Amino acid sequence: MQGKKEYQEKLFTQFLLSERVPEHNFYRRLKSVLDLDYLYALTKPYYGASGQKSIDPVVFFKLCLVGYLENLISDRKLIEHCSMRLDILFFIGYDVDDQLPWHSTISRTRQLFPEEIFEEVFTKVLQMCIDKGMVSGHTQAIDSAPIKANASMDSLELKVPEQDLQGHLAEVRHISHRDKEVYRKAKENKASKEQQSISANKQELAALKSRNKKWSKDQDYRPGAKNKGARYTSNKTHYSPTDPDARISVKPGKARKLNYLSQLSVDTGHHVITDIRAYHADKKDNQHLQDIVSRLQPRLHKTGLLWRNCIADAGYSSGENYAYLEQLGLQSFIPPHGTYRGGPKGFKYNQEQDHYICPQAEVIPFKKVFKDYRTATLKKEYRSSSKQCKGCPLQSECLGRTAKEKKFSVTYYKEEYDRNIERVESKQGRYMKAKRQSTVEPVFGTLTQFMGLRKINTIGLKQANKCMHLSAMAYNLKKYLKFTQKRAKSGAKALRSLLLEIKALQYLINFDLSPLNLA
Repeated sequence: MQGKKEYQEKLFTQFLLSERVPEHNFYRRLKSVLDLDYLYALTKPYYGASGQKSIDPVVFFKLCLVGYLENLISDRKLIEHCSMRLDILFFIGYDVDDQLPWHSTISRTRQLFPEEIFEEVFTKVLQMCIDKGMVSGHTQAIDSAPIKANASMDSLELKVPEQDLQGHLAEVRHISHRDKEVYRKAKENKASKEQQSISANKQELAALKSRNKKWSKDQDYRPGAKNKGARYTSNKTHYSPTDPDARISVKPGKARKLNYLSQLSVDTGHHVITDIRAYHADKKDNQHLQDIVSRLQPRLHKTGLLWRNCIADAGYSSGENYAYLEQLGLQSFIPPHGTYRGGPKGFKYNQEQDHYICPQAEVIPFKKVFKDYRTATLKKEYRSSSKQCKGCPLQSECLGRTAKEKKFSVTYYKEEYDRNIERVESKQGRYMKAKRQSTVEPVFGTLTQFMGLRKINTIGLKQANKCMHLSAMAYNLKKYLKFTQKRAKSGAKALRSLLLEIKALQYLINFDLSPLNLA
């Protein structure tokens, strides 16, 4: 007989979420292992003693984690999504008839708590992974990726000298008639005076002036992300009034965008994230390595883990970084950057006497140590005399047209470079390279595509740092629930048990069963 369901809402009903959510459900299992009660003591100083009660800090963090687990970057969509999911309601401790917090409450609470609270929760989650045996600690892979900021390239403003604001605008900035019509003015300029002041030198300003003249003739568009004028934008000459902490950055083959830089450290054991932080996107990777290491090593040391190997790509290469890692007792597996040569081609280095020998067997002695103003790195200068180079058959090739003596500079950290290169080119170094490619790069892909890091939905560097920590927490918790301890099938365990039984039997045989001992 055919059935037909007639729906009619009941005035009274008996409904328990605990009975409706299956035992194997992800959020039910997460609720059983994730204890965030310590947040009440951590966040208490940031609340007043009177007034209306705010959102529960535990509920706030759980809602944020749900957003990144569900790949939702909008607080409004997050609340809508949670209201339709029984398992999420059970996870955050709400019943079906309880009113969820307003989406703006999530945003305000995120701004209320400082970065240290989010980092503390991240460390607690990492400790859970360590206790479960998911973190080996001895090898850490470090990498970076740009994360899109919540600001548009079309709203960029030109930085100007403080002493000549209007004059500089009239001289340098050429805005066409159409550009005045479509120009996107920010509602509020959040940049400080320092961020609005130009940092380019006279040569860069002259280049900017000529480029803008050409741009005003060639096209009738603003230098945004989707047109030709985007190449004329620079962090030295432009800033975002919407998000002053965002920086213009570009990857090969992609358009320029306002981004933040995410620096990530992953344990090679089971791909657990051990450190993450947001940085300005206009700096190089090697400028952040020492800050990453100074934060990561004490964190691992507190948990009883010994960090030995640091692996990264060539973007983190610098003599200062190699020396810093050696001082801390860490082995670096970081390929040297493409510009490193270790001295002129065909010249041999004498380490004991610190000089070079040219192809004509002339000694090129060391002269002085100086700081390169372009790269801000220490270098050693080597220079011959004009008498040595006079009449040399290689003079035209070696010296050039005007020079009368051979002069060149080499990094101050040549020995550190050479030791690192030896490690990178060894069998272990080739293994570490494959380990890095299979460890940290897939983790970044997962965070950006599936864990809510394709775009930062907040404004400011501090808020971006909170978002990155939340995404990393969600990633580690997901791996925590999926992790199962794998044991190798070998006779080692059986052999150990046999040895223990033999020792126990020998102890009983040698034991004196006298009445005195029995007493």
